[in-house]
Amino acid sequence: MKRIYLLLTLAFVGLGMQSKAEEGMWLPHLIQGQTYDEMVRLGVKLTPEQIYSVNNSSLKDAIVRLGRGFCTGEIISNQGLMLTNHHCGFSAIQQLSSPGEKNYLERGFWAKTKKDELPAGFSVSFLQKIEDVTDEVTKDLTEDMSLQDRSKKIRAAYKEIAERYDDKENHISATVKSFFEGNKYYVFIYETFPDVRLVGTPPQSLGKYGGETDNWMWPRHTCDFSMFRVYANSDNKPAEYSEDNVPYTPKHHLPVSLKGVKKGDYAMIFGYPGSTDRYLTSYGVNFATGTEFPARVKVRRHKLDIYEKYMSMNETNKLMYASKYAGVSNYWKNFMGQTRGLKRLNIADRKKQEETDFNTWANADATRKQQYGNVINLYEKGFDQLHKYKMSYVYLTEAVFGIEALSYAFGYSALTRVETDEEIAQVAQNLAGGVEGHFKDYIKELDEEVCAAMLMHYYNDLPKDQQPADFVSMVEKSKGDFAKIAAKIFKKTMFADQEKLMAFLEKPNVKKLRKDPMYKLMATLLNNYRSAIAPQMSASDESLAKAKRLYVKGLMEMNSNKAYASDANSTMRMTYGTVKDYYPADAVHYDYFTTMDGVMEKYVPGDIEFDLPARFIDLAKKREYGRYADKDGELHVCFLSNNDITGGNSGSPVINAKGELIGTAFDGNWEAMSGDIAFEPNLQRTISVDIRYTLWVIDVYAGARHLVDEMTLVTE
Repeated sequence: MKRIYLLLTLAFVGLGMQSKAEEGMWLPHLIQGQTYDEMVRLGVKLTPEQIYSVNNSSLKDAIVRLGRGFCTGEIISNQGLMLTNHHCGFSAIQQLSSPGEKNYLERGFWAKTKKDELPAGFSVSFLQKIEDVTDEVTKDLTEDMSLQDRSKKIRAAYKEIAERYDDKENHISATVKSFFEGNKYYVFIYETFPDVRLVGTPPQSLGKYGGETDNWMWPRHTCDFSMFRVYANSDNKPAEYSEDNVPYTPKHHLPVSLKGVKKGDYAMIFGYPGSTDRYLTSYGVNFATGTEFPARVKVRRHKLDIYEKYMSMNETNKLMYASKYAGVSNYWKNFMGQTRGLKRLNIADRKKQEETDFNTWANADATRKQQYGNVINLYEKGFDQLHKYKMSYVYLTEAVFGIEALSYAFGYSALTRVETDEEIAQVAQNLAGGVEGHFKDYIKELDEEVCAAMLMHYYNDLPKDQQPADFVSMVEKSKGDFAKIAAKIFKKTMFADQEKLMAFLEKPNVKKLRKDPMYKLMATLLNNYRSAIAPQMSASDESLAKAKRLYVKGLMEMNSNKAYASDANSTMRMTYGTVKDYYPADAVHYDYFTTMDGVMEKYVPGDIEFDLPARFIDLAKKREYGRYADKDGELHVCFLSNNDITGGNSGSPVINAKGELIGTAFDGNWEAMSGDIAFEPNLQRTISVDIRYTLWVIDVYAGARHLVDEMTLVTE
């Protein structure tokens, strides 16, 4: 057991083993040994202590997690100024916007003074430290435990560890995370600042330049950034929003480089990557590409068509659904790209070969056979059961809960979990606080049309024996007229009518709630999943959880000379590499940077994706680039590096060898969309906004020089 633990530790840290610069999302406190030596070979000038330190200022102290981890940001001044992507700030900007002069999505926004900065409605967290708690979590675990018993003990350990660090009064919280499919555990301690304010954003014609056409594509010309500021109380500690709060003084902020980048330059990215599945087997890949992803694409496309229909009607509709549309469309295209990439690169066949090699290795030794000999069989058994029922989960999440009124009704189930009148009144009061915000960006007619479409997909695409009998009967009685079904529900439900809902909350009644047709539909479909589908899937979970844990442990024992990084799980990671071009196909070469010339080449007057503001066009034609031009005289707008990132890294800083900011990561490339499952070093690229383009937009285009003056600019 001690030998296995040592192998896991060495594999994770990368000590004395082969380590590829391209692949790996590494925990920053474990940057040492050959991993660090490889960073030095590529050009880094920082010590491990300057990258991550608990006791001294380090790079980690300039990196922030947005909310619970939907994006990353970086502190770029000693006054708490924070940079992230435009699409990361999109929802906050949309919520602060209104039709006309204050349509900040369309017009942009630049606070002239700190008093003009606007409450953003989300928090940011700074990582304080990371600690290994593997021994504490696993001390009572055994291999013969059931998944239920194992999970119960792990949850209890999580709670005990988190409570040891949690300090709500001072906004300190702790989260325990599993690594390598339950073979390692770390606790992360955060300090969270709830007062964040919008400072500046370009109009979405710049921040989303290229729209869905250019999404995930290269060459790219998107000015994907927005700026916020973190505020604290007079003691520089976290505090709820108050006019008395002052800009936060960070432990560290990133200097901003005006030197630019060239091919081969060292580049590292810090951030909070959300989720990867690099240890997925061939069974999972085949199911994803053959069944799951195509279904998700189909359902999302139908919803997007309805959104587009209503958004094209007027400015108000467009503003109301801008954020929702972006959320649906981003992974609509992602799922298509992943399917294409996984098939084109024959990832399933490669995974199958890896499994065959694992099986051969496991069965070549009696001790290994006892521990690992049944792993692949467990995978086969688990996926066979999972595939029969998982689509019910997919359609529940994509279609059923894609109906806004139904999803909103789910939140009201909290009323059914309390008993006394006092408790019901308190829950109703809490719910009432969110009603206005919900209906601010809600169109009943649109949602009704979505409802009809989503119920149609649910009914037509799932086996009837996995659907609730009451729902099937309702569809049959209406002769499959889903528009009629939706119209009947929306006519009577209170969840599509603000006045009806507020009247209910003034006199909340659980019996009335359960009779509401939308709530009743939600409960029928959800309860069917919980009672008929989830128990069937839990049988596969038992096999797969054990298979994954043993497979990953065995892989690292089998390939003891290889450095492994754990899958992303919304914890701080660092990835290192270089600025690099690539060859996406035969006879095709993509350079590593784009320029303002490319922005203007794509410009189409009046186009929803490729229009540009008049002032921007004028400045570009005059080539007024000032100190932000490259040595070649051009304004570079985006660049490529071979860093390993995924969703959650949006807004992450791209940092050079000296620890200076050179860009902001915002996307991956189309040819490597399979990267969450299989990293392809010859194709995988991170697309980033060149920091000089960001500064040019702030300074020259927007005239907000005071924000640039806050920063520590580096020219040499």
